[in-house]
Amino acid sequence: MEAGNTPIEPKPRLLVIDDDHELCAMLVEYLGPEGFLASTALTGTEGLQQLARSPVDLVILDVMLPQLSGFEVLRRIRAVSRVPVIMLTARGEEVDRVVGLEMGADDYLAKPFSPRELVARIRAVLRRVPAEAAPGLIVWGPLRLDLRAHRAQAGERDLELTSAELRILELLVRADTRTVTRDELMVQALGRRLLPTDRSLDTHVSNLRRKIARCTDGVNVQSVRGAGYALTLVPARALSTAPPD
Repeated sequence: MEAGNTPIEPKPRLLVIDDDHELCAMLVEYLGPEGFLASTALTGTEGLQQLARSPVDLVILDVMLPQLSGFEVLRRIRAVSRVPVIMLTARGEEVDRVVGLEMGADDYLAKPFSPRELVARIRAVLRRVPAEAAPGLIVWGPLRLDLRAHRAQAGERDLELTSAELRILELLVRADTRTVTRDELMVQALGRRLLPTDRSLDTHVSNLRRKIARCTDGVNVQSVRGAGYALTLVPARALSTAPPD
């Protein structure tokens, strides 16, 4: 490379799936100068077809889509891909946000929203990817985190974590049974400060706890009242032995 030349980082590719024509056009116009390449799809079917043809770095997905709902689109995406997904939900519809996170969304934003807030959420989600791609293999009890492969296992079973869940688990594993505060988890894993009405961290931790329990009974994700969360190892039950004659 010639002196003075620096490599140009490729722009993150985004796909907006929303049936609001004006919103899609506004986001494409706004996201371009912010350093993103945005394409749009007006239906869930069209969005899935675009993803099959050309993978992207992040999907912005509206819940209220005609014919194929946003939840169904998310389910089909998660069946084949771990691409980060930000759900757009109706303001005040907490059930939509909880369901979306439980189904594997990485974050959500309630409509109407500020484009600046959306950009902040996009960058926060994408920042988790380089951290996970850093070299490193972490083994803690029955858990095995391969950060380069964006993968976590319990024994030989894949936990199938979202990027947010993997980042939370990484922070808890690195703390090694010490409590990680809710504020720390929100800032370091989700990229924003904890607000009293924001229950997304609790939902992510609940999903993480369920996925771990499905694969192993050797690890607990404990809630520490008034503080945060911590991992604990559950000792294997000692084999009973018959008393000597």
